[in-house]
Amino acid sequence: MRRTAAGAPGAGTAAAPPHHPQTAAAGADAPVPSPAAAPYDPAPRELRTEFPFQLPRGYVDESGTVHRDGVMRLSTARDELVPLRDVRVQENPAYLSVVLLGRVITRLGTLPMVHDGTVESMFASDLAFLQDFYRQINAEGHTRAAVECPHCSEPFEVELGGSRLGES
Repeated sequence: MRRTAAGAPGAGTAAAPPHHPQTAAAGADAPVPSPAAAPYDPAPRELRTEFPFQLPRGYVDESGTVHRDGVMRLSTARDELVPLRDVRVQENPAYLSVVLLGRVITRLGTLPMVHDGTVESMFASDLAFLQDFYRQINAEGHTRAAVECPHCSEPFEVELGGSRLGES
């Protein structure tokens, strides 16, 4: 059995709220702003998930048609994880970018479907272009980071591009 003193919390009377310095200064009825509350943004930015591109040389299909205009979508965690189970990627890690690009390119010219076999048959310059483009759109539009010199504290930007796709 639990005993409470008269007037103590839980004895039928409401407990007084804890003393808060802002409440005392602003009056008991004034709302206390939350320190973690984010400011209201009346015009939220629309999330862009697909990005058009144009290949430098173009993919040539079996009939000789050149396909240059395409669309790439943002990558998901699944897009980066699934290729790691692919036997070709396990045997040759450089194949990761081919499989990954085959998943995120949603359109290329008039091709009915784009897959890793399509990417595998592209010119090396187009593959390099697509790898850089992938990095750009999945790094919020650029592959640069603002840093500060440890010696003179002067700010500058560094290019983070150059690593293989799917690796950080």
